Amino acid sequence: MAIKPPNNKHVIIAGILFSLLNVLFIATENFWGLLIPLGLALIAAIVLALDKVLLFLVFATPLSIFYYNPDLRLGFTLPTEPVLFGLMLLFFFRLLYYGKFDRKVAFHPLSLVILFSIFWMFVTSISSQIPFVSFKSVIGRIWFVSVFFYFMSQLFKDRKRIKHFFWLYLIPLTLVIIYTLYIHGQNGFSKDASTWVMFPFFKEHTSYGAILAMYLPISFGLAFMVKQNVNLKVVAMVIFLILTVGLILSFTRAAWLSIVAALIVAFLVQIKIRKEALGAMIVVLLVGVWLSWGSIVKKFEKNDQVSSDDLTEHVESISNVSSDASNLERVNRWKSAFRMFAERPFLGHGPGTYMFLYAPYQKPHDKTIISTNGGDMGNAHSEYIGPLAESGVLGMLSILAIALVTLITGVKVYYKMPDPELKMIAMTTLMGLVTYWTHGFLNNFLEMDKASCPVWGFSALLVVLDVYYGSSATKKDLSEN
Repeated sequence: MAIKPPNNKHVIIAGILFSLLNVLFIATENFWGLLIPLGLALIAAIVLALDKVLLFLVFATPLSIFYYNPDLRLGFTLPTEPVLFGLMLLFFFRLLYYGKFDRKVAFHPLSLVILFSIFWMFVTSISSQIPFVSFKSVIGRIWFVSVFFYFMSQLFKDRKRIKHFFWLYLIPLTLVIIYTLYIHGQNGFSKDASTWVMFPFFKEHTSYGAILAMYLPISFGLAFMVKQNVNLKVVAMVIFLILTVGLILSFTRAAWLSIVAALIVAFLVQIKIRKEALGAMIVVLLVGVWLSWGSIVKKFEKNDQVSSDDLTEHVESISNVSSDASNLERVNRWKSAFRMFAERPFLGHGPGTYMFLYAPYQKPHDKTIISTNGGDMGNAHSEYIGPLAESGVLGMLSILAIALVTLITGVKVYYKMPDPELKMIAMTTLMGLVTYWTHGFLNNFLEMDKASCPVWGFSALLVVLDVYYGSSATKKDLSEN
């Protein structure tokens, strides 16, 4: 299912029809009718210039804004979600029309675990306590995966599109950071202001910090590790510095930790640690944590350093589970999720339902000053614990499988890649994904376009590097698919 250039005759016909409809509606002063040719123009662009629409979508994602219509009780992100929905329909139309998809991508282990995750979301939507919410969540996951993973994988078969994908997200993201720093500066760069100054582009600082952490390794790679025009290298260096400042001033502790995790993974990959040694290290670590869990909890409980404007104190507050409201509320959400899981361990309560159902599962002694009796303050704050409550044990295992297979694929690609530039791209892409899946222990953002674009896009890139650019791949593989 290759992405083909448009037929010139079709472009001319579409242009004429678009112009005639505009003239008709203007002449009759039916200005609302202008939405029809705009919609047709969008459809034409998707059908006739799919590669350009995909790249536009990447560029628009960091700048997208959530819009809620109180009359319709409907919210969506503009301009990305209408485009995503149209692209999803096109994906399934092309799938039915051609009767196949790129087999190397479709049957890659990472693709298979992603498909199983979606399949299990669908199964648990049938038994959901709120089916409408659950099926909406499934559709949302499908349009993100179909566009950012499957369609994007076909785009990456054109090598120059790989850098386009990175640059077209980084440039608008940098503009968002500059805007955020400007507003933050007007509020004294305080920790309290850091939670909202990125609005309306991000709802709050945790998602903002997560995305900055994902793209920090990418910007570093473009600046210092990948062959590029000198001017582009200078621009990449400036972007890297801006992302670094933005990440620090986001006051997002989970994002800071995720960068440390990415550096550790990069170090272990570089020294080529053996699987047996790594497995032994993990077992020793887990056994040590288990044996020392009581003393660890006591130490955490003794930590009374709350989040602060002082960066050192803010880092120290990460392990405070005695008085830091943010940490305590996260623990409250996790405990509520585990109680929900205990009630329905296999099928869960239904995808997307946690935020509507967790309120009764809170215990008075777990509540914090930011807890609500209505349970209307968001999700489970974990990419793994949330699915455990919503889709049961297989829901959580499917997400863990995606994270694990992503890591294995990235390491494999790095080791076997003969091209030095693509080798570095594989490493920085892997590091970006490690930041997200590490961050996923403390937050979850896959329902957002801003996170889904890089998460599924980076994953698609690793798959394409694996099957089309690795040591055993050939130019014939690319041309035939």
